[in-house]
Amino acid sequence: MSMLELQGVSTTCGQRARCPGLRAMAVAVAVTGMLVAACGSGPQGGSATTGPSAARAVAATTPPAAAAGATGDCDSVTTCYTPRQLQVAYGIRPLLGRGIDGRGQTVVLPEFAESQLSPPLVSDLRQDMVLFDRRFHLPAARLRVVSTFPGPVSPWLAFGEEVLDAEMVHAVAPGATITIVLVKPTSLDNTAAAITAAVAALRVGMSQGGIISLSAAGQIGGEHCVTPAQVARVQAALQSAASRHVTVVAASGDLGAAGYPCDVFDALTGRRFPPPGREVNLLAADPLVLGAGGTTLSASHASGAYLGEIAWGLPYGTPGGSFQASGGGFSHLFARPAYQDAIPGIGATRGVPDVAADAAGHTGMALVISEGGGKAYIRNSGGTSATAPLWAGLVALADQYAGHHLGFVNPALYRIARGPTYHRAFHDITSGSNTVQFPPKTITGYQAAPGWDPVTGLGSPNAQGLIPLLARYASS
Repeated sequence: MSMLELQGVSTTCGQRARCPGLRAMAVAVAVTGMLVAACGSGPQGGSATTGPSAARAVAATTPPAAAAGATGDCDSVTTCYTPRQLQVAYGIRPLLGRGIDGRGQTVVLPEFAESQLSPPLVSDLRQDMVLFDRRFHLPAARLRVVSTFPGPVSPWLAFGEEVLDAEMVHAVAPGATITIVLVKPTSLDNTAAAITAAVAALRVGMSQGGIISLSAAGQIGGEHCVTPAQVARVQAALQSAASRHVTVVAASGDLGAAGYPCDVFDALTGRRFPPPGREVNLLAADPLVLGAGGTTLSASHASGAYLGEIAWGLPYGTPGGSFQASGGGFSHLFARPAYQDAIPGIGATRGVPDVAADAAGHTGMALVISEGGGKAYIRNSGGTSATAPLWAGLVALADQYAGHHLGFVNPALYRIARGPTYHRAFHDITSGSNTVQFPPKTITGYQAAPGWDPVTGLGSPNAQGLIPLLARYASS
């Protein structure tokens, strides 16, 4: 593990391994997309198909109507939600006004190590964060990068997924430290590599902070991919995290009720692949993980006021692709955990996800990313990779509120949901589904419904009610 203090933004850097070969380049392209949208005007174009939950690039001249019902992605601060609007919609703004901003907490983001590829595929995360903070009047981000393997010193190279994760955490918990833990870019090549990377990220992450958020890096694939021995390795790492009072949040995936293939690379690159059928994905399916699903948010672009939500799914996804709907369903590996007892709609096995938040590309939060030279571009966040870091930021607020790491928060969240304060803490999502299409095949998903459901879990956050309750219930 290598660390080095740098000047400028509050940063620490490590060594980053070079992405080997064309396969790594393909992953980098897939999770970012090839088209970028300038803050100003520009020629019209379309958005590239991205991997699970990656930042999706969009054209600069898409009509504002895209945010009001069209399936195209938002493209600017007039159609994407600004961080402030997202803070208002999810009840975060009143907490920030009281100084509950995540200060003193650290959110750990496992991300793929990158090498210097041809611009504009790569950006400098430090520069992106400075431009993001300047554009949206946020305090300077506290950034660190940690690597556990040797490589050339280029620690701040980032593609869209990493920028999405970092900027989302910073928007929700602007006072928190963000620590990037680098994993090898080959970690999605097969299940064995994915297990090794996930366990390593968890082991390193729990030594770095109180919350770990897993998006693309750390995904393992559908439950059918793993052996009992591999499940045991992951369980041991997660149990260690829980014993250290570390919260682990994971994206539920963007293939709706369908599971990811064992070569997650195929899903990331949008290749045509036969989905395994109805299935949930690891790590979100593990009972020791807070699984984060997706919604389509409607909020006022004038004030940010919350207007409503539905489950994220078609038509606000891409049929045949890897960006379609909120991952969710029921585990084939794990029995129903005690914290899900007495929840209507849950059977004898673990239900996924636990919670949700905005994941639709056309209603995403505006990201800022650069291609060098200080020129800023607007992209939208999207997919459940946006919801995992959002919830990680919320846990950072709750940790600060409580004055200590809350750790495994699932029992507290379900206890809140079973009580009279449920609607004070959550927006209950009651419409939409996670049906997906791989023409000519359709995989029928689940319907959102009152209370918990296998598309949006308990719902999206109303943080001003949720955070005090979570801090109290988890502490007890």
